[in-house]
Amino acid sequence: MSRYDVHVRRAHPITFGLILLFAVILLGLTAFLVSVFNSARLNFLLFCSVWTLVFAPIFLAFFYTAPGHLFASVGSHWVFLFLTWVFWLAGAAALSDILDGPFSSGSCSRFSIPHCSTLRATEAFAWIEWILLTWAFFAVTFLGVHHIRGGRGYRGPMYDV
Repeated sequence: MSRYDVHVRRAHPITFGLILLFAVILLGLTAFLVSVFNSARLNFLLFCSVWTLVFAPIFLAFFYTAPGHLFASVGSHWVFLFLTWVFWLAGAAALSDILDGPFSSGSCSRFSIPHCSTLRATEAFAWIEWILLTWAFFAVTFLGVHHIRGGRGYRGPMYDV
């Protein structure tokens, strides 16, 4: 039993639960905004929300039900978190650029853009989602290095069964 197993069993469901919670919030916000605006940036954030809501529960379920399965391995968690991290980084940065970019002079309310507060909330929640994914990505990277150095490799489960 690894010295990190207790922490992994406690932190994994909390972290993934928070990731799912903010993905649900962002799904609602971005779905509303996509219905109002025709923006590729908002469409991409909607995709990020759906991506997270489809795949995160799969990893969470396999973490509990089949810790030896491929989807419960350190390597698959790393790949999933890396892709999701890149998606959310791109989506949050793209929305921040359009709201705080050179064309808007730093404020969407200055130009009377409708639903400015909803856009700002979406931007804030997208960055919160990215921060949660950054934490999870670094934790899984640390765990993967620990597993590789311990001889278990990246295909091993997140914790000892």
